[in-house]
Amino acid sequence: MKKFYITIMGLLIGSSTLLAQEFQGQAIYQSKTFFDIKLDSSKMSSEMQKNFKEMLKRQMEKTFELNFNKTASTYNEQAKLEQPGRGQGVMQFLSSGANNVYYKDTKQKTYANQTELFGKIFLIKDSLPNLEWKLEKESKMIGNHLCFKATAEKKRARMQTNFRGGSKNNSKKDEKPIDSLPETILITAWYTPQIPVNQGPNEYWGLPGLILEVGFGKTILLCTKIVLNPKDKDSIAIPNKGKEVSQAEFDDIVDKKMKEMQDQYGGKNRKNGEINIRIGN
Repeated sequence: MKKFYITIMGLLIGSSTLLAQEFQGQAIYQSKTFFDIKLDSSKMSSEMQKNFKEMLKRQMEKTFELNFNKTASTYNEQAKLEQPGRGQGVMQFLSSGANNVYYKDTKQKTYANQTELFGKIFLIKDSLPNLEWKLEKESKMIGNHLCFKATAEKKRARMQTNFRGGSKNNSKKDEKPIDSLPETILITAWYTPQIPVNQGPNEYWGLPGLILEVGFGKTILLCTKIVLNPKDKDSIAIPNKGKEVSQAEFDDIVDKKMKEMQDQYGGKNRKNGEINIRIGN
């Protein structure tokens, strides 16, 4: 363990020249989510099922851009062209959207998350989640950067949706109920002391180096490109669009919208069908 910390300190000292100037960087991340999907509907043809699965896969594979300096960062999805009429309705709830920006200030330990929910923009402002990272000795290379493993646990953010039709008696007895899932999930991150900033994708931060990979539940975010001190620097600014709410207030809004969706897609208009989607573990 002593040798491990000496290695970390050596990398941090060797990289200190990066922070001796007006430092800024850009990192590109690819996301992939592995999901279980069960489609059982007498009203859904095999072609419809195929299209639905392809649409869900597109929503779960995205490209994100992190612009960061010594104390702040912005994280947003890179725009991509979608075919007209695709990704609408229920899937719009799962989509990040072009208006989404996640801003972190690791000095003040606050964040501002500009996010869109069913066409309405919200600006969530709150304190950064403080994960209790455990630094591991395990290491690996990600691109040209030596990375070290760190793990933590966080409270589960429920992102499972269930749309069931018919009577309650039609529910499968052997199905694992959502309420039985663990309350916490394991976060596994890989950070590089060669870029000594405590930034990372989305809400993740707090390690002695930039987080290049993070896995949580069945989702993985992997850095595929890094540019340090780019010639054309993007602005790192707090987003300012949308209705300002706290995280707790936004969670209440999401819960209400989920109930509306369950009522809409689980009502009498789906007597003989069932669509069950489970995202995460």
